[in-house]
Amino acid sequence: MKRDHIIAGCLLASLMWSCNTLDIPNLSSYDANSVWNDENLSSAYLTNLYPAVFTNWDTGNGADQNSEQTSGMPFYANVVTETTGDGYKKWHYTNIRNLNEAIVQMAAGSLPEQVKTSLTAQALFLRASLYFDMVMHHGGMPIIETPQTIGVDDLDVARNSTAECFDFILKDIDTAIAGLPARIASGSADYGRIDQTYAKAFKAKVLLYKASPLFNPANPYSNPRWTEAYAAAKEAYDFAVANGAALTPSYDDIFLVEGGAEVLMAVVNQYPNKTEAWSNYLRPQSLTIGQISRGPTWDMLMSFPMADGKAWDDPTGKYYVATEDEFMQSFWKNRDPRFYSSVLCPGQEFPVAGTNPGYRQYTSVGIAVQADAYGINPDAGATSIKNDAFTGFYVRKAIDLSVTADLTDRGSLDRPVMRLAELMFIYAEAANETGHSDMTVQLLKGLRERAGIEPGDDGNFGLPASPSIEELRELILYDRNIELCFEGHRFYDLRRTRKMMEHLEGLQKYGLESIAINPDGTDMPIAEAQEKARTYQLTTDDFRYVKQRVPYTPAAENTFVVTEGFYFFPIQKVKLDENPNLQQNNTWGGTFNPTLE
Repeated sequence: MKRDHIIAGCLLASLMWSCNTLDIPNLSSYDANSVWNDENLSSAYLTNLYPAVFTNWDTGNGADQNSEQTSGMPFYANVVTETTGDGYKKWHYTNIRNLNEAIVQMAAGSLPEQVKTSLTAQALFLRASLYFDMVMHHGGMPIIETPQTIGVDDLDVARNSTAECFDFILKDIDTAIAGLPARIASGSADYGRIDQTYAKAFKAKVLLYKASPLFNPANPYSNPRWTEAYAAAKEAYDFAVANGAALTPSYDDIFLVEGGAEVLMAVVNQYPNKTEAWSNYLRPQSLTIGQISRGPTWDMLMSFPMADGKAWDDPTGKYYVATEDEFMQSFWKNRDPRFYSSVLCPGQEFPVAGTNPGYRQYTSVGIAVQADAYGINPDAGATSIKNDAFTGFYVRKAIDLSVTADLTDRGSLDRPVMRLAELMFIYAEAANETGHSDMTVQLLKGLRERAGIEPGDDGNFGLPASPSIEELRELILYDRNIELCFEGHRFYDLRRTRKMMEHLEGLQKYGLESIAINPDGTDMPIAEAQEKARTYQLTTDDFRYVKQRVPYTPAAENTFVVTEGFYFFPIQKVKLDENPNLQQNNTWGGTFNPTLE
């Protein structure tokens, strides 16, 4: 599949579980006999391919800014075409060739059978994951199971159907499961490698996509693939629980205490060999050495339910607020506890290591330090240069407060790839479409209870008493948006459910500017506000809030332009030019149908 000759070798990247790299002096012609007959070298080869599948959360231009969750305007006219928007075009054949090389060579090598079985299972699973990533973006792709060689193999391979690709992916996963351990303990030296618990959960996710409206637009919810998804999700959930998986009681601890029972798969980080940049690029600018580029939007803040599990504008709610303007002045009160764990608001305490006792984070222009300033208050006597990126809020979720500002580029917290909560949503969604809505309600209640939402007199945690299948579909999508916020799911959830046009087309994003006020509601003189801020006397209550569009610059792109073609992105034109047998998707002028219909 490549025009450049690529020899599968061990990459010069730091290993995830070791401080060393492979000692292969010539990476363009490594000694296969040495690698595939040596347990340590074979394992290290495969370890170097894990990062192709398991990445840290994207703190910059990631999936969250592709939705309403965080600031950023990635979608405007012609931003994605056959030649532009490379971030939405997946072509993993270099790493697939490397994995094919490992699978073929290990079969021929002299490794102990137990080692061979384990490593082959991991390679098969990694290959399935890469294929799934391509299929969920483009539909069916060419299936290649052997390491091709230029000048020997026919590289002009046509695309397989989407159905054939799903069959191939699921076959690889099933074969892998048979060779994997049930669950790798967090204290094990192998923690961070694939086990059956994660592989079964991932299989359920693949089958959820296979059944979804994305791949079945004409028959999105009554197609028989939902039965297959339900069976896999139930098996995965039951297996995970039987092997010790459980919801972490504290939502904060999921991300800040490594190796918790909720985490089904993790990227293991350890400075200096492998680091995460989450705090480096999401903490307030004055508390990091990174350059932050996004923050939670006002829309996202409004999305969080109130403490009773109901929307702020739900008249049946205990904490009902009649208008957005009124809610804007009290948005931080009586919220779902996950709100306070996920979003940092102006005037809230933020006890980062190295700050003064009682430190509070401010964002008001003229009051906050220049690096954190947001807003256009004409009385501030200062200006902000970040109004096109800042929103007046910061991501608090998974932020490591124990790290001082000068060390934020050395983040070592593990990143949860999948956690039990996500598997519960997969199970809930498949159950709802197969006549098991009682299980759907039970799973949603469990997640809301863990979140700390009030049970209410009816014990429903804000859920309707007898929700319909249609209502539960919306509730699952809504609850996923809250529970999994800032973890890179929302954009893909909207694609999978074909809700992208409804939620994103024409989207404009907003932040809230905070302006200090006196007890009577009048604006506080800036000099007085500055003095109070220096001693952390201003709390979230001591501001009035004004909605501002982000980006603020009038000439900037400020409205999402999303097309039906985003449900399946185009194959990159350079790949089409290289291979005359590749067909473009029918939503991009080609003849290939990327759905299962």
